[in-house]
Amino acid sequence: MIAQTFRQMNGLAARLIPADLTLLAARVFVAWVFWQSARTKVDGFAIKDSTWFLFEQVYALPLIPSTWAAVLATLAEHILPVLLVLGLASRFAAAGLLVMTATIQIFVFPEAWGVHGLWAASLLAVLTFGPGRLALDRLLRLEP
Repeated sequence: MIAQTFRQMNGLAARLIPADLTLLAARVFVAWVFWQSARTKVDGFAIKDSTWFLFEQVYALPLIPSTWAAVLATLAEHILPVLLVLGLASRFAAAGLLVMTATIQIFVFPEAWGVHGLWAASLLAVLTFGPGRLALDRLLRLEP
């Protein structure tokens, strides 16, 4: 009896919540977080002095010079979210942002695992299932 009720509820949820909409939400909302971060790093087309300072003094990564890290992070946070929202090279963009998320988690803000876990879950969904049908990848036949 209980199993039958759960089967019915699961079937209803599967019919009411389209997977393509879920994957679009996974792409858009995590992209928004990274885009907002990107915008704080620049003034026009120039990287802000505060960004250079943060990468040198606060974010100091052990494996890459701070100047490289600042430039790469700023570029990635501007390019990858746009690709993700458009659904263009979606798995590539998701993988790049997942690497950034892991780097932030491990080296910069290890106490923020809850937030980073949510980002990672969205990015892993796109990596696993693709961007869905509401994506340029699908329109251009780059995804099945």
